[in-house]
Amino acid sequence: MNTRLVDSLLRIITSLTLEERLLLQERLNSMAIQLTPGVCGGQPRIRNTRIPVWTLVAFRQQGADDAELLRNYPTLTKDDLTAAWTYYAQHEDELNCVLTAINEDDNAEAVLE
Repeated sequence: MNTRLVDSLLRIITSLTLEERLLLQERLNSMAIQLTPGVCGGQPRIRNTRIPVWTLVAFRQQGADDAELLRNYPTLTKDDLTAAWTYYAQHEDELNCVLTAINEDDNAEAVLE
């Protein structure tokens, strides 16, 4: 581990204004969400996982709280969930379309069974 680098970063971060810290946090959160063609159908997902943001949003809409999601997805962190909720807030229409399409597919399959 490069402790000198970490110490340097810490000095820089503590010297930031509140506005700069908020911007840094926003940028770090946005890195937690990835869009990769061929992974999860290219849907936004939590960093280095195959957990789409829409999956977490769907569970939350069904009443799951953060603690339950963290229990069910032990590789996720509270920061991952914060990033997911922020991403959803910024792309709500897009993700709601995905959720609607998935629900329609599920309903169609249920009728066929």
